[in-house]
Formats: sequence, structure tokens, C-alpha cells
Amino acid sequence: MNHRRLGNSRMRTKPAQLLPASWQGRRRPFLALFTLFTLITLCLLAAPSALLAAGAATAAQTRTVVVGGDRDYPPYEFIDRSGQPAGYNVDLTRAIAEVMGMKVEFRLGSWAEMRGALQSGRVDVLQGMSFSTERSDEVDFSVPHAVVNHAIFGRKDNPSINSLEELKGKTVAVHRGGIMHDYLVKQGLGERLTLTDTPADAMRMVASGKIEYAVVAIVPGMYMIRELKLTNLVPVVRNVATHRYCYAVDKGNAELLSRFNEGLAILKKTGQYDAIHNKWLGVVDTAPIDWWTIVKYAAVVVVPLILLLGGFALWSRTLHRQVALRTADLTREIGERRQVEEELRLNQQQLVQADKMAALGVLVSGVAHEINNPTGIILLEAPILKRFHTDATKILERYYEENGDFTCGGLPYSRMRQEVPKSLAKIQDAGKRIKRIVDDLKDFARQDTTSGTEVIDLNTAAQAAVRLVEPTIRKATRNFSVGYRKGLPRVRGSRQRLEQVLVNLILNACQALPDPERGIELITWHDAFRDTVVLRLRDEGAGIAPEHLSRLTDPFFTTKQDQGGTGLGLSVSAGIVKEHGGTLEFQSDGSGTTVTLTLPAHHKEADA
Repeated sequence: MNHRRLGNSRMRTKPAQLLPASWQGRRRPFLALFTLFTLITLCLLAAPSALLAAGAATAAQTRTVVVGGDRDYPPYEFIDRSGQPAGYNVDLTRAIAEVMGMKVEFRLGSWAEMRGALQSGRVDVLQGMSFSTERSDEVDFSVPHAVVNHAIFGRKDNPSINSLEELKGKTVAVHRGGIMHDYLVKQGLGERLTLTDTPADAMRMVASGKIEYAVVAIVPGMYMIRELKLTNLVPVVRNVATHRYCYAVDKGNAELLSRFNEGLAILKKTGQYDAIHNKWLGVVDTAPIDWWTIVKYAAVVVVPLILLLGGFALWSRTLHRQVALRTADLTREIGERRQVEEELRLNQQQLVQADKMAALGVLVSGVAHEINNPTGIILLEAPILKRFHTDATKILERYYEENGDFTCGGLPYSRMRQEVPKSLAKIQDAGKRIKRIVDDLKDFARQDTTSGTEVIDLNTAAQAAVRLVEPTIRKATRNFSVGYRKGLPRVRGSRQRLEQVLVNLILNACQALPDPERGIELITWHDAFRDTVVLRLRDEGAGIAPEHLSRLTDPFFTTKQDQGGTGLGLSVSAGIVKEHGGTLEFQSDGSGTTVTLTLPAHHKEADA
């Protein structure tokens, strides 16, 4: 038995001994040929699969992608006057197709029809669809390529409203199948909705008086007001809802969606996306300036200038005729002429400064408008996060009670439960503060049309002025204090112009401080004896020389010539205060300066 097992072991370890002796020398070439034959067979079997896969990929790239969209949603997508697709979405899709090597075919129709076409497979992708959680159950969305803000439009004579909730009980037109149709139905406003095939139909119904309000995206709405000349319509409430604007494909079509996402990323990197966005969405509601307006304003400037130059030439000629008879008065006449020329030069400087301030006002207004968009998102999302946290806290507290402390966001939950509500409150308060500052900037830059007939709370005007220059105050001093007397009588005048005076006075006080340890104090009170409202601003600066106090409000007098001062600020401020029937007084004792603004109090009995 032992000999048999040993023999079997030898047979397993040396199988070559079973071959005939004549095959022993040919064993290696035979094995090599067998291996080569096996490899060739495997390659032939695998080749058809590889060719089929390559063919499928090539067919996917060369197949025409059918792109659906709304036929009447300018400036995003629409049929132009020549019957061709046009708009922001169309240009963006063409650019993506070019960089990704795709062939696309556009089919534009009613929005409801296009949504059905995507579900039925008659189109492959919708080039502009607002994102919502409910819609994401039906389609897959790309990364957003724009943000759409919606507004409530109404006639100028409509009663004023402030939110979507106030539309209850009103007749409202909305685009059928649009995101705001879904949103308003979800909010319980679907009973009195009038559905239209296009946003333009909704705007026309409001303009004609058939419907009270329309909820339309702000950019298309302003575009239609301009193009359709619906001059009796205005945006009653702006930014009532904000949605992300994306490409949408049928559920599960990840391959096509990834191609559009990749194309968008390329366009943003190359700058083509910015060019397309600025072309269609950069400036939509700016009215063009016609030639008649240019001629009119040119005439207002040129004609008085010609008359002025003509009068000056006539006066100069008369002077030359009388020069022989007025030799004794020659020095006086030359002095008067130089004085006129100096005044003309100073007036020109004043015009240049006024033009700079007007340009700065336009810039401030534009920047404030751009800041409002992200601020609106903060104010919209912060309450949602607070409500979510409130609901989630119940579950987290139960888990905390049952399992003890745990890590949440990198910190113990016992600490996060106190920090998160504070953080959310800070975010919401910061958003409100940004909005308040932006509103103050817009009010300050807006052209004054009140003609000085407003009834104003001087405390409110002072608070707005302080907010406008708060960064300068923080940089200039650590000791800024205010004291607003409660129950202050109102004053009559222009709030915007009084704010201009207060801003100028506060900035002068900040510039007078040699270091941040010196302070500034602002207080208001009512002088019952004189029946006036008084604002006093005191700084602990270097003070004003006695010989300069009487000249502070003279035009073009300045002690800050080396700092770029023009000497117009206090002169203009004194003029504004005088127009309001008040006084502006300056006192300086060498250790600071005190400015006292006095305005007559206004009583309701005076209007009776």
C-alpha cells in the first residue's frame, strides 16, 4: 500500500514521464502553438462586442438631440419675427452643442405641451425649467444656469399689496404649467387662478382690466411691458419667489444630463456663458434714449451758453469802445472782469462736482439693486432653516435623552443645541441689517421729488444718516454715542436733503478726529420755548481756528485743500437748512467743534 501511494505521488508531480520518448523534445513548441491559438480565438470572440459598444457610443454622439422650450417666454426663449428660435436659452443650448459636438433640433410650443412632450419622449430635454422638489420626482435636473425671480404685476391704479398671501380673494392670472402655477396651487390660491397659455397673455389681461394681478417672472415681465407698451403695468411686489433655472431630462437619462452639465461647466470656464447671460439678461428694463431727448438736453446746455458768451462778447466790445474815455477806471474794470472769470471757473468746478455726485448716485443705486438679490435669498431661506431646526430639535432631544451626548457638526450636541439657534438668528438679523442699509442707500441716491413737503421725524433721518456712514464712524472712533429724544415734534421738508446735510456733518466730524480714542456725540431735543427741533453734533477733534468760523459756509472755502476738499459741502448744507427755515451754527473752543442744527417744529394744526 505504501509503495502504491508513492508511485501515485510520482505520477502527479512528473506528468511528462507519461509522454512517449519521441514527444519529449517537441513538448515546448506544442505548448506555444496551443497558447497562441487560444489567444486568437479569444480576440475574435471579443471583437464583435467591442465594435458594438463603439458603434453604440458613436451613434449616441451623432444622434440629433431634440430640445424643447416655450415659444413665448422672452427673453429666455421665444419665436422671433423671422420664425426662428431665439433667446438666452437658445443661444446657451447652441453653445453647449458646439463645445460638446452634439446635433440639436429646437421644438418650441406652449409650455404645457412641451412638458407633456418630455414625458412622452417626443423631446429629449427641456432647456429652461425651474427646479422644485415635486418636479424632481418626474424629471432629472442639471446644475442651474440662471436664477429666476418672480414678481406680482398690477395696474398703477390697483390697491397696493405686499405679499402673495394678500392675493387671496383677488383675481390672478398665471402661466399654465409654470412653476408659479404649481406654487400658488400648493399655497391654496388655486380657486381664483386664471390660467393662460403664455405669460404675455397674463400681462395683457391685467392691462385690459379683466384680471387684477399677474404673477410672472420679473425679467420677462419687464421685457413685455417695454416691448408690448403696457405702460399702465408696474411690478407691485418684487421677488416674491426665487427658483433655480435648469435643463431637465426624463427620469433616468443620466448620460444626456451629464453632457449638458459638462457643456455648462466648459462655457463658464471659457467666458462664453457670461457673454450670453449679459447679452440677454444683463440690462432688460433700461429704456433707450432717443435722438429727440439728446437734442433737447443739448439745447438746454448749448443755448444758455451761447447767450452767455454772446452777452459777454457784447459787454467786452462796449468796454473797448469806452476804454479811451474811462482810462482812470481801467484798473477797476479789469478787476471786475477777472472776478467774473473767477466766478465762471468756480461755477464750472461746482458743475463738475455735481456731475460726479450724480454719477455716484447712479452707481450706488445699481450696486444696491444687485445686493438685494442675495440678501433676499438670505431672508427667504433663514426662516425655513429656523423652522427646520425647531422641528428637528424634538428628534435630536429625544435621541440625546436616550443615548447621551453625541457629536453633531464636529461639536458635542449639548453645545450645538445652544449655538445653532443663535447662529440662525444672527444670519437673519444680518440679512435684515444688509437690507436696511441697502434701502437707506437707495433712498439717499434717489432723485428728490417731494419739493420739501414731507413731514419728517428728525430722529429717523439722523438714524438713516448714521447707518449710511457707519463704516467711516467705526474707522474714525471707538467712542460714538447718540441720544435721540423720544416724542420729538415733526419738521416739514425733504428727508433726503436733510439726510444729505447730516451725512456731511458726521463725515466732517470723523475727519476732524486725530485718533480713534477721541469721541463724537449726537443728540436731539425739542426747544419748547422757541418751538424748534434741535440736533447737536460734537466732536473731540482739533477744532477750528477763530478766523475761519465765519467763513465755513462760504462756497469753495475749505481747510482740507490737501485732502481733496472742494469747500462745497458746508455751503450746500447751509443752503439746504436755510430753505427749511432753520439755522446751522458752529462753535469751537480748541478742543473740538460743536454743530447745532435748528429746524422749526411742524404741527398738524398748521395744515388745517
